[in-house]
Amino acid sequence: MIHYHGTPTGATRIDTERFLRGRHALIPFPRPDDLASAMDVCQSFVVDNGAFTVWKQGGKLDVEGYVAWVRKIARHPAFVWALIPDVIDGSERENNALVDAWPRTELPGVPVWHYHESLDRLRDLVAYWPTVALGSSGLWPTPGTESWWARTTEIMEAVTDEHGRPYCRLHGLRMLSPDIFRHLPLASADSTNAVRNANLTQRFGMYAPPTPAQRMDVIASRIESEQSAACWIGVPREADLFEVI
Repeated sequence: MIHYHGTPTGATRIDTERFLRGRHALIPFPRPDDLASAMDVCQSFVVDNGAFTVWKQGGKLDVEGYVAWVRKIARHPAFVWALIPDVIDGSERENNALVDAWPRTELPGVPVWHYHESLDRLRDLVAYWPTVALGSSGLWPTPGTESWWARTTEIMEAVTDEHGRPYCRLHGLRMLSPDIFRHLPLASADSTNAVRNANLTQRFGMYAPPTPAQRMDVIASRIESEQSAACWIGVPREADLFEVI
């Protein structure tokens, strides 16, 4: 599984490159602060359209600006794909229109299926696209809760065969926690865990690494030490269920 660490790091250019060197990064369209660093030192990077930020803060996604931005960077050898513009709590008609408008033959794109949408739409996407991203939404906004796992069970049963193998590559949005991805057959996942928690020195106890870059590295290394499940075998036992922040 590829572990994509969300940016920006908020650190200096030197510390950012120390953290990202040899890793995989997710660069958000609204905050491409670390794009140059990712291009210089990452194994690969993907880009996010910023729909989650728009959903949280309000506003309207600049679809034309995003597509133009992706065109400028898509030929970089470390670029893998771009998340196709989506509306987090939008209708299926809205999101299908955005997917249909994506210049698929020109730019590698990944459509987002949202947890509140129908399983029929998910099956259609899985049948047509080589990679589909799964995004928590609606009644299931937070990965890791008990209700989220119940919905995830329905999803996995729709996108895997009788052996639990997914029909296409699956990307987990905000699912880069071992307690999440080690139970799911994901090809990749992302989160801002390492960046957001680097300043929470209390989580390291009395032996906290002295710099944010080192703390980010410790968190990321712990995440990267584990891999996703090879196939879907069912929801984790109740003792493993918890809310991922």
